[in-house]
Amino acid sequence: MSHYVSNHRLSESNKSFVNQLSIVSIPNSVQEALADKRWKAAMDEEMKSLQKNETWELVDRPAGKKPVGCRWIYTVKYQADGTIEHFKARLVAKGYTQTYGIDYTDTFAPVAKINTVRVLLSLAANLDWPL
Repeated sequence: MSHYVSNHRLSESNKSFVNQLSIVSIPNSVQEALADKRWKAAMDEEMKSLQKNETWELVDRPAGKKPVGCRWIYTVKYQADGTIEHFKARLVAKGYTQTYGIDYTDTFAPVAKINTVRVLLSLAANLDWPL
């Protein structure tokens, strides 16, 4: 990395962060991830979380239907000083292989915008609503 970027003007914490970026490599495949105990631990943690939250249930596959695949996404989380906080692995569905009306009929993703939360809290405070 030093062949492409000069870090002589960076603060010490930023230099540390940039150096960490060049030290850690993100796996491109499950096989690469399983070869490193840190990524394997992150994958195990994700699987435990999915099972604990009962994210899915096993069912028989309907005749003539293909299952939706999945893949692993790997990221490294850093602290403010540039040191590694933890390795994070997420198992995600390949939703782009689904067809509306065939594989699913509707989607629902509840999201509360911060402005909505502020309005509700303001109403609750001004109207003495119990929280």
